[in-house]
Amino acid sequence: MCGIVGYIGHRQAYPVVIKGLKRLEYRGYDSAGVALLNHGLKVYKKKGKVADLEDSVVGLDLGGQVGIGHTRWATHGEPSDRNAHPHYSASGQLAMIHNGIIENYAQIKEELQHKGYTFKSDTDTEVLLNFIEEIRNNNECSLEEALRIALRRIVGAYCILLVDAADPDTILAARKGSPLVIGIGKGEHFLASDASPIIEYTKEVVYVNDYQIAIVRADELILKNLGNEKQTPFITRLDMELAAIEKGGYEHFMLKEIHEQPQTIFDCLRGRLLPESGMITMGGVENHLESLIHAPRIIIVACGTSWHAGLVAEYLIEELCRIPVEVEYASEFRYRNPIIHPGDVIIAISQSGETADTLVALENAKEKGAFIFGVVNAVGSSIARLSHAGAYTHSGPEIGVASTKAFTGQLAVLTMMALKMARAKGTVSDERYRTLLHELHAVPEKVAAILKDTASIKAIAEKYKDASDFLFLGRGYNFPVALEGALKLKEISYIHAEGYPAAEMKHGPIALVDEKLPVVFVATRDRFYEKIVSNVQEIKARKGRIICIASEGDSTIPSMADDVIFVPDADELVGPMLSVVPLQLLSYYAGLAKGYDVDKPRNLAKSVTVE
Repeated sequence: MCGIVGYIGHRQAYPVVIKGLKRLEYRGYDSAGVALLNHGLKVYKKKGKVADLEDSVVGLDLGGQVGIGHTRWATHGEPSDRNAHPHYSASGQLAMIHNGIIENYAQIKEELQHKGYTFKSDTDTEVLLNFIEEIRNNNECSLEEALRIALRRIVGAYCILLVDAADPDTILAARKGSPLVIGIGKGEHFLASDASPIIEYTKEVVYVNDYQIAIVRADELILKNLGNEKQTPFITRLDMELAAIEKGGYEHFMLKEIHEQPQTIFDCLRGRLLPESGMITMGGVENHLESLIHAPRIIIVACGTSWHAGLVAEYLIEELCRIPVEVEYASEFRYRNPIIHPGDVIIAISQSGETADTLVALENAKEKGAFIFGVVNAVGSSIARLSHAGAYTHSGPEIGVASTKAFTGQLAVLTMMALKMARAKGTVSDERYRTLLHELHAVPEKVAAILKDTASIKAIAEKYKDASDFLFLGRGYNFPVALEGALKLKEISYIHAEGYPAAEMKHGPIALVDEKLPVVFVATRDRFYEKIVSNVQEIKARKGRIICIASEGDSTIPSMADDVIFVPDADELVGPMLSVVPLQLLSYYAGLAKGYDVDKPRNLAKSVTVE
């Protein structure tokens, strides 16, 4: 996975590319590099972050009005200078950057080695680049045609930017399964993995589709398919502001995005949730209501944090709509030959809309006649385009690698979806339906109340920052919240953490409890409250260190816990959007206390575009 940037036009390319790489660094930060065309081809690359690359090129020739750049998250080959992109071809005439994985690269590499090629890196990218050059040399064809022939042969996913020292007025680009957006300016074009490096310069963009090749010049954009047929670019206007991808006075993007949640949840609900009139307006649901409410079953596919949102949705849909729901890891779903019938509904949840495992799972399900509903944040993303219908979360750009506001946005969309389906199906009473509309409408204000004073959460994080393990426990709707809390702590502070249903604690995990183990209970007032109180007592009897998320006004939990974080009282169906916020902050402050880069945790990437 990586971030890709390209520029061609009347400006100096290096400042545009390097700024773009900084904005995409959340997608990969093992190494970075640029290639510039300026009376020849120059490649500069460096292990580490974009700042390390900047330091390494001080005083060098950075001129040129054509450039491509890359930030890497290692797949083939360790993070190093030699494995960093861009890569030169064997002749030194071509340079290429690549996001994705070429699955049959080993076979192609062996063929090239038999022809005398040697390789300077361990990457599949260098293999593909030399393969393209070999095709051009053997067939005496254009680079564009060589690229087209190569792409018909390779297996895998890719987003490619390719430049040729002999043709300094052109960038060739292609994609399959890995995102590419092209910004259209006046006498210039911008290329990137997402829109964040582009919005400073233009809001008119073209999203390149799978199996398309883009021939990009300063004053021309040509799209073709792999059959060499021209295709009309569809120009979209970005609904994004530059301020959305800047820190806005916060120390980190993660903290900013946590504090944005009152607004992002409100934005998600705005225009859709109308509690006074008792209505929910969601076009993606309304236009396909029959397919949704008459589905024999619903399968939710997702990864990571989105999978936890799917677990909450399982509880919501089964309780409100009485439709059986299965929640699947997308990475497992596609490989275990699942049974899918026409009429089944697949709900795909993804922040980026580009998650490779989820995309492949959807393609397989769609071929078998399933109805695909996408819940994504990124407008114009691959999952959004693949789905029959869907809903955007409207959470805005999420730059911090660990998902926060996207998760609560997903919960807001899924809750509205479940309520609308239940209303249409007649499986929820009028009174309960209206109560839940008002409860959901109140969530942004309640989240804002949690965020007014976070000093106590910071103190708790600093108190337990040296713990080697954490246990997170919850019941019902709060069980997925416990899983999400454990995941966030692992991601940001590198403390080992596990989430369990609280009742399962005594079926094994209780063996871990001693006076050193912090145990976090999501213990808000709901139908399981008395049971979770009993679980707290069981940990207390074994001298575990108890941290509780509790409802305001609760006096029982504080009498047993070592530390308590209060959240406003709420119906259990919307409670996860509240109880998760203190856990996000707990992980943020724990990572901060340990001196880690909370926006760019080690080994992680924001958009996982490889399987």
